[in-house]
Amino acid sequence: MKAIVVAGTHSGVGKTSVAVGLMAALRRRGLRVQPFKVGPDFLDPMHHQVATGRDSYNLDGWMLNRESNGVQRGMLHSLRSHNRRGSDRRVMGLFDGRDGKTEVGSTAEMAKILGVPVVLVLDCWSMSRSAAAMVHGYASFDPSLRFAGIVLNKVASAAHAAWLTEALESAHVRVPVLGGIPKSADVEMPERHLGLHRPGWRRTGVPAQHAERLAALIEAHLDLDRLLQLAADVAGPPTMGLGGERRVWGGGGGECGGSSANELPPLSMPPGMKLARIGVARDDAFCFYYHDNLSLLREAGAEIVFFSPLTDPLPHRLDAVYFGGGYPELHAAALAANAKLVYALRAFAAAGGVVYGECGGLMYLSRSIETKEGEVHEMCGLLPFRTRMVSTLKLAYCTVRPQPNCVLFPAEVGEMRGQFFHFSEVLLDDGSFHGDQLEFGYLIEQQTPGSTSCPRATWRGQCWRPTCICTSAPTPPSPTPSSTHAEPTPRKQQLSQPRQPQQWPARVRQRPLQQERRQRQRG
Repeated sequence: MKAIVVAGTHSGVGKTSVAVGLMAALRRRGLRVQPFKVGPDFLDPMHHQVATGRDSYNLDGWMLNRESNGVQRGMLHSLRSHNRRGSDRRVMGLFDGRDGKTEVGSTAEMAKILGVPVVLVLDCWSMSRSAAAMVHGYASFDPSLRFAGIVLNKVASAAHAAWLTEALESAHVRVPVLGGIPKSADVEMPERHLGLHRPGWRRTGVPAQHAERLAALIEAHLDLDRLLQLAADVAGPPTMGLGGERRVWGGGGGECGGSSANELPPLSMPPGMKLARIGVARDDAFCFYYHDNLSLLREAGAEIVFFSPLTDPLPHRLDAVYFGGGYPELHAAALAANAKLVYALRAFAAAGGVVYGECGGLMYLSRSIETKEGEVHEMCGLLPFRTRMVSTLKLAYCTVRPQPNCVLFPAEVGEMRGQFFHFSEVLLDDGSFHGDQLEFGYLIEQQTPGSTSCPRATWRGQCWRPTCICTSAPTPPSPTPSSTHAEPTPRKQQLSQPRQPQQWPARVRQRPLQQERRQRQRG
């Protein structure tokens, strides 16, 4: 079994394009290719799935402990021989991680944990002999890190590639050049504010065509036979399986591109383990999910029912609803127009149902979303604040801890690690925003100064990585001076038990649905 790590010198060098092209090219050779993603990114795994037909799993040296990353490596071990693993990091470069002092959280750290050599992608546009100095620095920076080869990306011509290769050889850089890929506008991946565009264009077939174009470019300009010779031979006992191609998402890389997620069947469960029925929002607006999390829910006995908040009603007989991240700001008008779902969610929460949101999901559960253009769209109103898009990126690793009354994570789990990456902030009724802490009783409290919403977090070092945790439930009447500092009522409720009304901190304001009911009674 062969394995490599694809990394870049910095962001924008083309490492994702090279990785996707390698995956598709090796798959065209008849090899089974299992992709992984170093870091907490959502978008790259979607492109990996298009190229390989297999779900891509995330690895992270800081958010997950070595044992949890070892479980992910066990997934690799469980595959048959003749597989190749592709792993790349979208944000920044090979040695960039949690801070500037250590390798923690970096792609280099993960390559050493896995014992896998690195294929370094170098952007060579407008560069010649300077490339040798750059590669020499990367190759000598950490003597314990192994390199399988160099990919010269965005070369101007065959002569330019030969010039670069000559420069590397004359500088005695002991990393082989695998080839030079010409700059081509036909294979450039478009980006938006959260990174690459997701490959959710199932109806047009663009993602598959794009992967095929990348594969053809790789086959024409890289020495794949030599790459496979230089890749690591990975062997180990099987610990858990990954299943077959398109195991979870239904194929074609279009997990976010259909008109309705109800077109896809619920995820199956082991026999006799139906403990909860969970609705998962999945469409163009909500498409950021870790495959690990859905797999963990299934293994715990949950039945996963997909639906589209853009067009669908709330599925029946649910115990919980899960809203992932995505681009709700781009579909805010359509989300607001689906009033049937909004009122159903309010009623579901009022009956004690658990509603859980991450990042974009939190924005949808808030009172409103303000776009960058200044348009305000009313949302569900389950959370007592508004959200708005901003132009400044908020990106960092962080630590979080659950509030005492958090329905998802008991307080005794203590501090958890996570990461946030967003262009949004939370606005309170007085127009202010929270920078370091959100103290609503149903939010995980953030510990990193300078951020404006809850971060992505790990649970006890495992694969579950929630972002912007929230659970909505019935709230008491508007706070009075005597009850403003009332202690929250503890709540320990299993999803498999009947839903019961619950109480939340008195400082949480009453939701619009209850206000409407009272107005009708008074009328």
